[in-house]
Amino acid sequence: MHLRRLLPILFLMGPLACASGPGLRPPEAPVASVQRKTGELRVMTFNIQSGARGLEGVARVIRASVPDVVALQEVDVGSTRAGGVDQVAELSRLTGLPYRAHFRTTKLYGGDYGIALLSRFPLEALAQYPLPVPAGAEPRTLAHAVLQMDGREVSVYLTHLIRRPFNGDARVRQSVRVARLMAADTRPKLLLGDLNDDPGSRPIRLLRRSMQDVVATTGGAGGTYPLPLFLPTLRIDYVLACDAFTPVSSRVLRVDVSDHYPVVADLRLKEEAAPAVAGRAAPASLPASSAP
Repeated sequence: MHLRRLLPILFLMGPLACASGPGLRPPEAPVASVQRKTGELRVMTFNIQSGARGLEGVARVIRASVPDVVALQEVDVGSTRAGGVDQVAELSRLTGLPYRAHFRTTKLYGGDYGIALLSRFPLEALAQYPLPVPAGAEPRTLAHAVLQMDGREVSVYLTHLIRRPFNGDARVRQSVRVARLMAADTRPKLLLGDLNDDPGSRPIRLLRRSMQDVVATTGGAGGTYPLPLFLPTLRIDYVLACDAFTPVSSRVLRVDVSDHYPVVADLRLKEEAAPAVAGRAAPASLPASSAP
């Protein structure tokens, strides 16, 4: 069989994906000491496969990377598969990242299944937007959190697009929806998640019209979804940033604690533009009500 035809079939053999509902949570564990300069931010995106290989290993990888914000995909809360554990609360406890939210999109194994956020910064607001899916397909969502960073509001978006193969058109529709929602937000913003497509695909090219692919921009390399035998590792997990951020570095962690490798990226938030000088016309801006 031709390699291009074989790849989607093998990719389909992986575990099913899903998503869960928003909630602010207070800190429960001490936050690890982190020394960063003003404007510096470290983020991670990690599909954890519902902790199938153990949450302790996932937490160990997160702790070692010392991120400020972590987007998680395939996260269970209270399911029989997870032994009734709230995986978001447990990872918050194990990593010392005190602020957390879970965004459910479906019920699975008697619990909530979805995407989640861990943060060193308090979460000021949460929102969740359904994404278009084919009839009968698993629901997908775009989650949005606003956090305060050095006195400025920053938007963090996270998602898990519909899986491969045979869903390219659906991923395009989902990417269009994501791009439109983010375009209405005037804050500095990031998009983190498992986008289930390669960097040259139409959905990713669409999102890159207004967002930087941090791994590509910083010269990083390496796939995030390993395939068996001689087949290449696919790059389907992303950190995308608007131009309010300067990408500094990135790396893919080749660790055996999930069926995906996590992506870690360092960014620098640019200083705000100086206010217009009195007597000069200021450029037009979007009304505040246009932000989600």
